[in-house]
Amino acid sequence: MPGVNTQVLNISCYKFVPLPDAAQLRDQLAEQTQRLALRGTILLAEEGINFFLAGPAEAVREVVNTLRQDPRLADLTPKESWSAHQPFRKMLVKVKREIIRMNHPTIRPAEGRAPAVTPDTVRRWLAQGHDDDGRPVVTLDTRNAFEVDHGTFEGAVDWRINKFTEFPDALRAHKAELQGKTVVSFCTGGIRCEKAAILMREEGLPHVYQLEGGILKYFEETDGAHYQGSCFVFDEREALAPDLSPLR
Repeated sequence: MPGVNTQVLNISCYKFVPLPDAAQLRDQLAEQTQRLALRGTILLAEEGINFFLAGPAEAVREVVNTLRQDPRLADLTPKESWSAHQPFRKMLVKVKREIIRMNHPTIRPAEGRAPAVTPDTVRRWLAQGHDDDGRPVVTLDTRNAFEVDHGTFEGAVDWRINKFTEFPDALRAHKAELQGKTVVSFCTGGIRCEKAAILMREEGLPHVYQLEGGILKYFEETDGAHYQGSCFVFDEREALAPDLSPLR
């Protein structure tokens, strides 16, 4: 629940689902978010939707409820946090080729996800040092290097990529290091590590999982154990602490 000084609801959410009518959805969402005076970013593509919204709770949830009326988006489950100030400068609603650019067209999460593990499961695996089959667990940070510098899981693999389109080449260069291990890919909210996990499985790594809901969900559902630092976010809050409070 928000406190007296945290009256702005911030949400983030994505879903990979075919949206051939992305341009029409863009027009509808642009009108609604403008009418409600919301700020943030909504990205639409034929592969799905990715959005970040901030404003009064009633207005933010009105947009979510509108989206959920579309059967393709009925199960949207946004992650929520609160802040004292509006973290976005404007409202952008765009249609793009990909909602998260990887430049790897054969990766289509809407056709089948890689297995996911819950935050509680990851916390338990990290505490015991192995998965439930006794296999060593590696956490793989799929974010850009500057994001990782704000914080990451203890001992996480970090390939120092500068943009997500570099991930496929980095994987091929380092794949041998991951053989025989259980790999948990993670990112801020789940969207990058979902594509990354699918690619790793296609590249022949059989024990790959994505952290369900990313770092933000891990913060929401656990005590943040085994994570060092904060989680960078792409708005004026800059980063969130494990209790989801903004650092700025």
